[in-house]
Amino acid sequence: MEAVEKLMLLREGESFIQYTKSLCPECISVIDAVIFEKENKVYIRKFCEKHGYFEEIYWGDYELYMKARKFAHDGNGVENPNVNMVNCPYTCGLCPIHKSHSALVNMVVTNRCDLACWYCFFYAKKAGYVYEPTLEQIEEMLKVMRNQKPIPANAVQLTGGEPTLRDDLVEIVKLAKKYGIEHVQLNSNGIRLAKDPTLAKKLREAGVNTLYLSFDGVSPKTNPKNHWEVPKVLENCRKAGLGIVLVPTVIKSVNDHEVWKIVEFALDNIDIVRGVNFQPVSLVGRMSKREREKYRITIPDVIKRLEEQSNGILTREDFYPVPYTTAITHFVEAITKEPYYELSNHFACGMATYLFKEDGKVIPVTRFVDVEGLYNFLNELSEELRKGKSRLIVGFKLISKISKFIDKKNQPKSINFAKILYNVLIKHDYSTLGEFHSKTLFIGMMHFQDLYNYDLERVMRCNIHYVTPDRRLIPFCTFNVLPELYRDKIQEKYSISIEEWEKRTGRKLEDDLYRRIDPT
Repeated sequence: MEAVEKLMLLREGESFIQYTKSLCPECISVIDAVIFEKENKVYIRKFCEKHGYFEEIYWGDYELYMKARKFAHDGNGVENPNVNMVNCPYTCGLCPIHKSHSALVNMVVTNRCDLACWYCFFYAKKAGYVYEPTLEQIEEMLKVMRNQKPIPANAVQLTGGEPTLRDDLVEIVKLAKKYGIEHVQLNSNGIRLAKDPTLAKKLREAGVNTLYLSFDGVSPKTNPKNHWEVPKVLENCRKAGLGIVLVPTVIKSVNDHEVWKIVEFALDNIDIVRGVNFQPVSLVGRMSKREREKYRITIPDVIKRLEEQSNGILTREDFYPVPYTTAITHFVEAITKEPYYELSNHFACGMATYLFKEDGKVIPVTRFVDVEGLYNFLNELSEELRKGKSRLIVGFKLISKISKFIDKKNQPKSINFAKILYNVLIKHDYSTLGEFHSKTLFIGMMHFQDLYNYDLERVMRCNIHYVTPDRRLIPFCTFNVLPELYRDKIQEKYSISIEEWEKRTGRKLEDDLYRRIDPT
């Protein structure tokens, strides 16, 4: 019997959703898979001729999954792929069948780190070598990003390891700006930013827009990596005017009981904290089913905890998948007749919302904006423009009808949402977006894959890519989930041994490790 036919044999109480392709966690071969519903949860089941069946939770809420699925959208991909061979996911490049341009490009500037977190993807001592691209290599990688067509990459995340361990980090930021990168994001544990009061200012002046700060909880138990240093990080970033996004890796049974407290912490510091981007843990490597059940948490599970812990201040109805934003993209494209930056990743990759805080009250954006009505309205206007209706008539229709999607009674007094939309959609004035973000708190979810829940449909639509010294842009969930093909293989090729690094620098790798004086 064919693998697909075997997968057709759903059991009692299971409802078919769709077929896909996945990977065998044992032999890493591409195998058939089915996504199905059971007890209001979404699962992926796959079959390998050599290793049998595998089943894993895919999304923790079927109704939320179907809501997100309504916004599925394929982007236009890239006109100049890095590789021509198509054998997903073994020949990532990007390749000709990839459906999303680079929305954010990760650039690993070092694999050295001053911590050694157990759930981390990689660090130098564990790898056995030091990967640290030269400024010349970084310059070439920036050229690859900017050469992408039809949409050049305009956002980079400098990541690691711990990027602040590089003495030339300021020069790297300036180089990114030189090549036209509009948004530079620094992924850091913040320890050096806490210890050095001048570092945040130097980085902000060089061009860093956002600090992507690891922050796993509000207590020493849930966030031992930087709990004691975070207040100083916030203080130094305030002085520098450097906005912060808190990034909690959420692990069931470890810190999922503090997700709303994390949001409250962000709201208390909304003057400098721009958002919270929850990342349900990716269970990389080999792990037993019992261990996966202990730690596995999906996007809907995190949302449910936020709803429960906030007593309904934030609910599952407030969240929408990332491709929702394509309605804005399509309208701008229809007006300008030019390709425009688009978030066309798979609907199951992430969800988000915005919170406002006014007079001590927290208000989700969905409480005063008809989000789905606005989505449909913008798509309707885009279609009219594509069919030849004049921009003047469509612009008038937008102005005259936009207010019906906004409840002015519940809208925070500090913003005029209709005006912001008009400035962005008609005038293409994006300065008001900065004002919008300074008054709101972004709440996002991004769940990266692992071998157990791997779905090639998600890989093909990935818009978070890694740029590498061999001039490739590689989707996040192949770069890290298949390290033997991508991350480790590439970084080892462009690395030096620990012994050589220590000889060149006159330092020991262990000298980087942060040794905190007992705060108690």
